[in-house]
Amino acid sequence: MNINDDFAARAAVHADALDWVPSPMPGVERKMLDRVGGEVARATTIVRYAPGSHFSPHIHSGGEEFIVLDGVFQDEHGNYPAGSYVRNPPTSRHTPGSEPGCTIFVKLWQFDPRDRTHVLLNLFEKQPVPVEGQAGVNATEIFRDARETVRAEYWHPGADITRANEDGMEILCLKGGFEEGGETFAPLSWLRLPAGTPLNAQSSDIGAFLWIKEGHLRFTDREIAAVKAAS
Repeated sequence: MNINDDFAARAAVHADALDWVPSPMPGVERKMLDRVGGEVARATTIVRYAPGSHFSPHIHSGGEEFIVLDGVFQDEHGNYPAGSYVRNPPTSRHTPGSEPGCTIFVKLWQFDPRDRTHVLLNLFEKQPVPVEGQAGVNATEIFRDARETVRAEYWHPGADITRANEDGMEILCLKGGFEEGGETFAPLSWLRLPAGTPLNAQSSDIGAFLWIKEGHLRFTDREIAAVKAAS
């Protein structure tokens, strides 16, 4: 299955406009943002767990990164309320589910295979600080290595945001909204800009709270090859 698989092109998905698609597990539904592969896939997805639903135990051969958007995500390691950001690196294992139900944004098979760094924090509990040289932007760095940088950013109301975007980026709108490329992005809207495509955006009159990842799109071919080898 290929969805938004041209990583040299701009991609935008407004998830609220998509229908939920059942997964192989009862009570678990998906909205696919990008995907290369079948059930083993390099994928970016919004997943909804009905109350009491769960996935079978599994190992993250290619790593897993997710944000809890609402409800409470659960596994044998703990409970993760809305705002939780989790990085489960390659070789990690869990049995995901949710007794009360939840919705998550999740990325699979997008890690360096040597990465063993686990991250757990709550985006809503961090206090973004002003970013030098970027008027109207406050940010919290979530994760950084030689491969990628992940941040939570708050764009002030009406702020004009311009970046060269040399290495490519993804943006998920969590609260508020912004305009880019003639489109309006609201909560659960997702934007992917390839390397070299500048970001020119304006935040809404209530501002925008965003998850932003940069640098990782340089490794897409390697990730897709790893998925094919594992399928």
